Amino acid sequence: MSFNLTLIAQALTFALFIWFTAKVVWPYMLRAIEARQKTIADGLAAAEQGRQSLEVSARQSEEAIQEARGRAAEIVVQAEKRASQVVAEAKATAKAEGEREKAAAKADIEQAVARAREQLREHVAALAVAGAEKILRREVDAKAHADLLDGIRKQL
Repeated sequence: MSFNLTLIAQALTFALFIWFTAKVVWPYMLRAIEARQKTIADGLAAAEQGRQSLEVSARQSEEAIQEARGRAAEIVVQAEKRASQVVAEAKATAKAEGEREKAAAKADIEQAVARAREQLREHVAALAVAGAEKILRREVDAKAHADLLDGIRKQL
């Protein structure tokens, strides 16, 4: 094999091409590769941070839901207590009203009984006066008086 000028020129051109690529093209490509790696790393970090943020948000939302359920249960219990209080108050009010009506009815009955007694007394007094008048009009006779008093008793 013979070394000639063409081979030396080609070797020299190739060496110059390698040097030019190493000095000019290679750094540009390395910067582009490093920028791409940095972009990918940032994207992966952001994705990881997003995943962690999603987990935190999921936990917080679950806690909020549990808290809301607890509050809802508490509100239901309070509503049930209030309902039972309202029912108890209504029962007490109804009982008190019933007692008042019962007392009013009792008072009315007592007044009616008192009026009836008073009318009965007046009637008995009138009958007694009538009986005494009849006794005085007749002659004084024990048997007649007894018969007359029996008749008065029957009228009463």
